[in-house]
Amino acid sequence: MATTTRDRMEVRSSDDVVRVRQQVRARALEVGLSLVDQTKIVTAASELARNMLDYGGGGVATIEVVVDGLRRGLRLVFEDHGPGIPDIQLALKDGYTSGGGLGLGLGGAKRLCNEFSIDSKPGEGTRVVCARWK
Repeated sequence: MATTTRDRMEVRSSDDVVRVRQQVRARALEVGLSLVDQTKIVTAASELARNMLDYGGGGVATIEVVVDGLRRGLRLVFEDHGPGIPDIQLALKDGYTSGGGLGLGLGGAKRLCNEFSIDSKPGEGTRVVCARWK
């Protein structure tokens, strides 16, 4: 699997979340994702960037255009050094929230992606990787 383009973006404010959304949409167009797939990956990116800001105190979003054989797609990586997620399975359940939201964020983002993984260590931070393929 080869990465052809990589954008690293700091997420420290709501404006940065908007910039991540815009860059993900631009890269999704570049890859040739359908309008439905563009919407899915942009929605997932928005949710994950917002979570990183709200719960992790900000972090870095990486947007990668990837080629795997005949497949092209986007891989998104969200990394923070926040408090971490003590129970990932619980956090993925619809309705669970550690804040004031609806509790649809992580599970919803997972459903919008073709690939999704979370690595989190309490006290060290969280790394979420997701991908959407053409």
